[in-house]
Amino acid sequence: MKELAGKHIVLGLSGGVACYKSADLSRLLIKAGATVQVVMTEAAAQFITPVTMQALSGRPVYGSQWDAREANNMPHINLSREADAILIAPCSADFIARLAQGRADELLSLLCLARPQESVPLLLAPAMNREMWAHPATQRNLAQVAQDGAVVLGVGHGDQACGETGDGRMLEPEELLEEVIAFFTPQCLAGHKLLITAGPTFEAIDPVRGITNHSSGKMGFAIARAAREAGAEVTLVAGPVHLPTPRGVHRINVKSAQNMLEAVMQRAQAATLFIATAAVADWRPAAAAEQKIKKDGSGQMPVLHFVENPDILATVAQSQHALVGDLFCVGFAAESHDLLQHATAKRARKGVPLLVGNIGPATFGQDDNALLLVDAHGHRELPRASKRELAQQLVADIAARLAQRSD
Repeated sequence: MKELAGKHIVLGLSGGVACYKSADLSRLLIKAGATVQVVMTEAAAQFITPVTMQALSGRPVYGSQWDAREANNMPHINLSREADAILIAPCSADFIARLAQGRADELLSLLCLARPQESVPLLLAPAMNREMWAHPATQRNLAQVAQDGAVVLGVGHGDQACGETGDGRMLEPEELLEEVIAFFTPQCLAGHKLLITAGPTFEAIDPVRGITNHSSGKMGFAIARAAREAGAEVTLVAGPVHLPTPRGVHRINVKSAQNMLEAVMQRAQAATLFIATAAVADWRPAAAAEQKIKKDGSGQMPVLHFVENPDILATVAQSQHALVGDLFCVGFAAESHDLLQHATAKRARKGVPLLVGNIGPATFGQDDNALLLVDAHGHRELPRASKRELAQQLVADIAARLAQRSD
């Protein structure tokens, strides 16, 4: 899926050990469909060679405003006019200061100053020692460049090359790719607060055993990411899965259906959109054993008594917040057969405006899927595609429904 197809990114490297991450970032941007033009400062070339960046980007690297390859000898004009965005990664404390002061004494700062501000956004991925990041001068400069229109993407926290630990690390290439994609994504859910559930639940039988299912959570996590990229504030309530949290998404880990219901109901009042993708267990043991249930050699099987779990989607849909129209609820149905029939009945039973169906066992853990959207007017299919692409299509569909409701 080429999310950045047709985009031309000027990738600027200023001096810093994080330049090694820029090599992978260049590769990821190109894999997402962008063309990448690398521009390096003299200091950046001390950490990674232009030869490496040229090999990865497939384009000659620029480093001097006097580059004779440009017929008019104006690379700062030509490079900035061709760009859909300029991304400085890493952006050192020194380079941030240059931008704040409007310096133009080398090619990268010169083309940033010369860029058409209305049409060529400037994205900054800072990278520096934690003390440099926290210094009042750096924070003043960051505030100034943001006021001047630059988008500061933030920093990571962790071990630094100097041996210290703290804020100031450049974001990882995958995180920066998400930020660039989000920047170019239409903000169709701006102003909305999404609450979404994902993954399975785990209902304990004893301290080491339990009842669960094969849900991987991939569809729910993909929707959370797509909604965040579309401008929503996203809270993800996740069952026991081992998936990375999408950037910018607030994650709450839970285990059982009861845990999930409590986490959801605590936050539903603040949400404008609720999507229930989690595969919640229908039943749980009436009481979990305090110790592991052991075989005693008699051949007798343990007898388990079950009680019904709470219906999280129905509970939210029937809450006062949803009934007055302040909360738009979307349910999911994973079925093994008769998908349309079961999804239609479930939508009516749950009392939600939209029910999304899929053939569950065949798609659990897979990276692709096909979805059936069922509402009061009928149904339509989203043909098989990656879960990432389906999530984007579903978010766009939901955004259109929300827009119609507000008209």
